[in-house]
Amino acid sequence: MEKVSGSLEQNRDYLDRLLGVDHNFDVVHRMMGIGDKKACMYLIDGFCKDDLIQKILQYFMDMKPEDVPQDAETLVQQYIPHVEVEVEDQYDKIVVSLLSGMFVLFVEGYEKAILIDSRTYPSRSVEEPEKDKVLRGSKDGFVETIVFNTALIRRRIRSDQLRMEILQAGKCSHTDIVLCYMDDRVDRDFLEELRGKINGIEAESLTMNQESLAECIYQRNWFNPFPKFKYTERPDTAAAQVLEGNIIILVDNSPSAMIIPTTIFDVVDEADDYYFPPITGTYLRLTRFLIAILTYIVTPTFLLLMSHPQYVPKGFEFILLKEPPNVPLIWQFLILELAIDGLKLAAVNTPNMLSTPLSVMAALVLGEFSVNSGWFSAEVMLYMAFVAIANYTQANYELGYALKFMRILNLILTAIFGLWGYLAAILAAVLSVICNRTVSHRSYAYPLIPLNPGKLADRFIRRRMPGAKK
Repeated sequence: MEKVSGSLEQNRDYLDRLLGVDHNFDVVHRMMGIGDKKACMYLIDGFCKDDLIQKILQYFMDMKPEDVPQDAETLVQQYIPHVEVEVEDQYDKIVVSLLSGMFVLFVEGYEKAILIDSRTYPSRSVEEPEKDKVLRGSKDGFVETIVFNTALIRRRIRSDQLRMEILQAGKCSHTDIVLCYMDDRVDRDFLEELRGKINGIEAESLTMNQESLAECIYQRNWFNPFPKFKYTERPDTAAAQVLEGNIIILVDNSPSAMIIPTTIFDVVDEADDYYFPPITGTYLRLTRFLIAILTYIVTPTFLLLMSHPQYVPKGFEFILLKEPPNVPLIWQFLILELAIDGLKLAAVNTPNMLSTPLSVMAALVLGEFSVNSGWFSAEVMLYMAFVAIANYTQANYELGYALKFMRILNLILTAIFGLWGYLAAILAAVLSVICNRTVSHRSYAYPLIPLNPGKLADRFIRRRMPGAKK
């Protein structure tokens, strides 16, 4: 491992070759004088604050020879008018700091480099997330700059027990990762295990930010679609989870926080449940649970009843098809499941100015005309429209797709095996939840399994805030 030399020329030659200064226009280096000593600075153009660098350079250039100390530590402690300054003699750490945006200074005769944190990153404004909106509550949201995200949590938790521990992962990217937790509430064993997993990541880079990190942390049961992590772009939600003893993971360049450990009940929670009075919050929560179950069970149940009309309860004969279908019902459902995802992808890639006319065209062509042409039955279109719209009651994308995959499995088994296939698919969905494990190796269905009646009731009933006077 290379160390900084006392010779400025050797340091310059080594760093110029390592960084490819002749080929990288944004790696800025400049010779200067500090008293009677030669010095050379390195920085990344676009990462450093120009006005701050200008003031520091002016201060250095005004120093007299008798004021320049003989070692880097004394210069840092007594003569540099900046808060975030450190010295380093290992080139690997110096290069990572430089490429992260820090200002690096080499001085003739000093065997350590001076690192000045004067970086600033391009960032967008702190605004309400497009997906995690609430009717009441804060309208700020996480951004791609990790320091801004930690500040948003610090603003809400003014406790000396709050910890923001920074790690790095990725041999090439050296991506910054922050573990946010309450020191007096966190599970220590799980924290140590999580820290070890992150430090043990051997990937070249976290190309997909949080998803890459999630796949490195949790590597088992990839075929179980239910989400092992909860993501939020809301600082208030992240702060609430930290206060409950969970761990928040912030990844640089990602505008959302990972919440672990996560159970199925954590996934369906939303911020709106807590921004309304208890009775309203309870109603919203129960409604969301009920709709989630209906999105899974509506279409397979309809397919079962159409295949076995004798199962239709008395008084509900109106749900039977008025005309024999031209295309088997199972194929209608599967085609529409695929078509709905196709429409979602089209909506994401449609320019804003064309979204309205194309939506009208899609509604007419894929709605009324598809039924009139005989491809789809009106009843099938109705139930699939309900499923497509009701999926948006869940803020969690992964949970929506987990229900979708389980619904498709139920449709296929019901079409092949009838009632037994329908029941087997429901059993498979239940087992997928019950037999699942969180990242901390606990039950995914807690507090249902193992049963904790008090906490289970809290998952369905929005109670008054603890400490509120009656």
